[in-house]
Amino acid sequence: MALLQRVAEQGRRVVRFTLDGRPVEALEGDTVMTAMLTNGERLRRTEFADTPRAGFCMMGACQDCWVRTEEGERLRACGTFIADGMRLVSGGEWTS
Repeated sequence: MALLQRVAEQGRRVVRFTLDGRPVEALEGDTVMTAMLTNGERLRRTEFADTPRAGFCMMGACQDCWVRTEEGERLRACGTFIADGMRLVSGGEWTS
């Protein structure tokens, strides 16, 4: 179940991406955070206690929104815009 729900959104192009191996959609102009949380229940799992995280400050200061692509690239979800073809993961191992 998605953590965020769109209420009244229209008029933006659909962006297709992959989240945890499944195809999903977001809207052009969404941040990675918005795209992930409208399609799932977390951004990632914390590396310290394996608990779900959904971001905190929403402006890039707290470092709580780091996520990874399937290729291992780190992205700050609150400040990165979603793009067609992105392949994101919300869990798994966190190594530097």
